[in-house]
Amino acid sequence: MRTKHRGLLGTGRAVVSHETAGPQPDRPGRAGSKTRPVMRAIRVKEFLDTNRIHYSSIVHPTAYTAQGTAAYAHIPGREMAKTVIVRADSQLAMAVLPASSQLDLAGLKKLCRARTISLAAETEFELKFPDCDLGAMPPFGNLYGIPVYVDEFLTQDEEIAFNAGTHNELVKMKYSDFERVVNPIVGRFTLSPIRNSA
Repeated sequence: MRTKHRGLLGTGRAVVSHETAGPQPDRPGRAGSKTRPVMRAIRVKEFLDTNRIHYSSIVHPTAYTAQGTAAYAHIPGREMAKTVIVRADSQLAMAVLPASSQLDLAGLKKLCRARTISLAAETEFELKFPDCDLGAMPPFGNLYGIPVYVDEFLTQDEEIAFNAGTHNELVKMKYSDFERVVNPIVGRFTLSPIRNSA
């Protein structure tokens, strides 16, 4: 049984159900990069449906930054999660933090208990996400064989929003449901203060 989708219609965004959304054109992973087919993160949506998770799918104008996406979708930056791929020792990992914050690599290194940590190059992880635009990966590392680390600030709001695999669609759901199906490691690894608006 598919979940019922909800949300508000407003300027610059539309809430759609994936049952009625038609095929979408191919989009580049980033300006100037090669075009590759994108399947609208079907894997994530099917996973949520299978687990009977209620979520909203919001279509918005194309944005290549988490803060830009939050602004277009009228979501506070503290509730918009951005996904950053890092390399902790020899393993890829997914750091998930508020769009309004900056990643603290030292804090993440401590949380990961890694000897070394660095931002991963796109060439290191692009093949891990064949159904996503580069830079628009959803924070479901468990579906892609990558451990997930979530900054504790994201746990303080009832809902969380994130890219659905493209630069013009996001998914919004309860954080408690996200934590239940992803089972991330939670800790503190942000530098800048959380703002109250996008």
